[in-house]
Amino acid sequence: MFIMNFLSQDVSSLINFMQKNLGISPDEKQLSVGGHNWGGIGIVGSMLTFMVESKQAFEVSLADVSQTQMQGKTDVLLEFHVDDTTGANEKDSLMDMSFHVPTSNTQFPGNENRTSAQILWEAILDRADNGSGSSGEAVVTFEGIAILTPRGRYAVELHLPFLRLQGQANDFKIQYSSILRLFVLPKSNNPHTIVVVTLDPPIRKGQTLYPHIVIQFETETVVQKNMKLSRELLDEKYKDRLVESYQGLVHEVFVKVLRGLSGAKVTRPGSFRNYKNGYAVKSSLKAEDGLLYPLEKGFFFLPKPPTLILDEEIEFVEFERHGAGGASMSSQYFDLLVKLKNDQEHLFRNIQRSEYRNLFNFINGKGLKVMNLGDGQGTSGVTDVLQDTDDVAPDPHLERIKNQAGSSEDSDEEDEDFVLHKDDGGSPTDDSGGEESDASESGGEKQKSSKKEARSSKPPVKRKPKGKDGEGSGKRKPKGMDGEGSEKRKPKKKKDPNYT
Repeated sequence: MFIMNFLSQDVSSLINFMQKNLGISPDEKQLSVGGHNWGGIGIVGSMLTFMVESKQAFEVSLADVSQTQMQGKTDVLLEFHVDDTTGANEKDSLMDMSFHVPTSNTQFPGNENRTSAQILWEAILDRADNGSGSSGEAVVTFEGIAILTPRGRYAVELHLPFLRLQGQANDFKIQYSSILRLFVLPKSNNPHTIVVVTLDPPIRKGQTLYPHIVIQFETETVVQKNMKLSRELLDEKYKDRLVESYQGLVHEVFVKVLRGLSGAKVTRPGSFRNYKNGYAVKSSLKAEDGLLYPLEKGFFFLPKPPTLILDEEIEFVEFERHGAGGASMSSQYFDLLVKLKNDQEHLFRNIQRSEYRNLFNFINGKGLKVMNLGDGQGTSGVTDVLQDTDDVAPDPHLERIKNQAGSSEDSDEEDEDFVLHKDDGGSPTDDSGGEESDASESGGEKQKSSKKEARSSKPPVKRKPKGKDGEGSGKRKPKGMDGEGSEKRKPKKKKDPNYT
């Protein structure tokens, strides 16, 4: 217990009172108040003391250290637990502290294999996290595990009070009370399975917070792990939660042991399947490509940035045709917009159109609000995505060839647009409801007849009259035509034999 802010003139009276009534003589400790930031470090029990010229500058409890890691070869970083229960008036709290330990340090002498900073780092590791120490034997260890976030290869150790991720330059220690949930998410058509450990509060590396640890296991790897726990402890504390030995797929063994130690719940893919019977759809979030997992109570995008969206946070979802009005290839993809109740938006882009049917049915079946569910929402709504919803996306090159080769089989709409946009009068039209014009001398009668038959089912195309009385509307009559549309042929002049 500390009692502070005594007046200097009261110190002698206080010492006399303690000696007379308590039988003890208090020691006087000199404090360094000059503000110097260099000195020595003393570690006694779970307390770390920073000394400046044999005077104490400050001390911190290593039980409050959440994690410690090396930064380079000469710096040691301490990060402290975040206290969410602090009052509103306590605005400041110690978040992290960094010590620079030069290689010439004599208090923690290094060698060829370990620098002075590493010696200090290991001494702090032994006493951090409630003094339980990390040097104690782990219950089970998984070596050489690839972690995608924060990226690196780690030895994953499961101790009784915490989970430890030990890398070459980083060392994270996570209390089991911080683990909210575990996710087991297999990759589609890929020999890997992702296990996500969701945390609150998150771990921190530098200035970056990591609320999700994304671990990647090789799906087909089989391991056998023996628990380093006594029979008595298994029966008393972990009965029906842990067994003495595990054998099976590496990710399943890891999840079972971590669940038994932490008590966290496990979430796996539900009823959703993509068009290839996988558990996720390929998409991109911001500038990162990844997998979107539709789960029974939310969505999870992995691996970077790992984004968990719960159904209870969603205000509505909206399907958008990718690149509407652009190139023909854009029709093979669509986007999914997820709007949250706090006005935050997540746009998942470049989802293959073949994934639409299963994704829409799953989202609609969960009762989530779909904004553009028909009702004339424009050309970028669900109706456009539903058009031609064959599982196989059309080949743009093949479609272009078909359009060029089959112009005589165009639809009425395409043919009508063709007539409306032509200025050369080459398309057959109905002048004023009269008889059809005769064929030209070159046998154009058959050609015009076939074109009229192909368009006989179309409504007439009205054109604006050119003359004052409406005469001259439609196609211009050739010279020599009478009013009824018959052609008067002029006699052919004979060539003058004397003309040269």
